Amino acid sequence: MKHTILIVEDEKGIRETLGIFLRNQGYETILAIDGIDALEKVNADVHLAIVDIMMPRMDGITLTMKLRENHDFPILFLSAKSEDMDKINGLNVGADDYVTKPFEVSVLIARVNSHLRRYEQILGLKEKAYSTNTLVVKDLELNLDTKECFKDNNFIRLTPKEFNILKLLMSYPGKVFSSEEIYESVWKEEAVNTETIMVHIRKLREKIEADPKHPEYIKVVWGIGYKIEKD
Repeated sequence: MKHTILIVEDEKGIRETLGIFLRNQGYETILAIDGIDALEKVNADVHLAIVDIMMPRMDGITLTMKLRENHDFPILFLSAKSEDMDKINGLNVGADDYVTKPFEVSVLIARVNSHLRRYEQILGLKEKAYSTNTLVVKDLELNLDTKECFKDNNFIRLTPKEFNILKLLMSYPGKVFSSEEIYESVWKEEAVNTETIMVHIRKLREKIEADPKHPEYIKVVWGIGYKIEKD
């Protein structure tokens, strides 16, 4: 994945030097001369911002506050040694780190790489949370979006009825469902003959249990019905 870094620095020499070094590291760069210029240029493709604190028109702290209204990418401050209070204020309003001028470019790049790795991990977790709607019991996973079942990360092919029975049981771990309740929930009609539930449960066990005769997941509660064990 190609990362884009926003560099906001009013000193042309520092701005362009950083741009050159970061492009040499394989990054895309967007250069801005101050906070107002940065707000006009920032877009959804930015993965990290390097922001000077003291700038004309709009300083780095004000810019950070405005960026945090819509963006969560890492922000690294560039600051002079005399700006300790500004560093603290910047961290309080949403900056992630700071580098004091004058600085070694190698140090700055190491900080950039570190924050981007963390940001990638966060994005990965968010993507997983938003893209899948998954029920999990022990090593058994049921993806409600793709209608797929996995055990120990191995795909298990289920019929639609088997999937819906397992979905019902896994949605309420530990809860006992009678055959009538399972039938009416899955078949969407009044339960007249529930022998088919016993057949489907047997087939499910053959697919998901290591030993169907001694099931780890789908348990019988004699005289009442079926449940899936909690973790």
